[in-house]
Amino acid sequence: MAKILVVDDSSTVRDDVAGFLKGNGLDVATAVDGRDGLAKLKGDAGIRLVLSDVNMPNMDGLTMVEKIRGELGNKTVNVIMLTTESSPSMKERGKAAGIKGWIVKPFNGAAVLETLKKLAA
Repeated sequence: MAKILVVDDSSTVRDDVAGFLKGNGLDVATAVDGRDGLAKLKGDAGIRLVLSDVNMPNMDGLTMVEKIRGELGNKTVNVIMLTTESSPSMKERGKAAGIKGWIVKPFNGAAVLETLKKLAA
C-alpha cells in the first residue's frame, strides 16, 4: 500500500516527483488526473498524503480534493497542491477544501522532504 499519491497530468512532473520520493524511501503511487487520483485513493486505504496539481483534464485537483472530503468523507488524508497556480482565489478554494499546503512548481523536494515524510506518516 502506498503512503503518498502523486497526481499530475504531466508525466515528466509525475515521474520526477514520484522518483524523488521513492529515492528517499517513501512508498508512492501515481495518478494521471483528479478522476484517476480519486479512484486510486478509494482503492488504497494506506494513502496518507496526496500531492496534486490543480489544472488537469477530466477532473482538476481542487475538485478532486472537494470530492475526497465530501463524497468519500475522508477528512484524514493530507493534501498538498503542487502547481504553477498562485492566485489568491485558487488558494482560498483549496483552503476551504481542507488542503494542508500549496507548493508552487518547480518542485524542490529537498526543501520539503521532511515535511512530506511527517504528513505521510
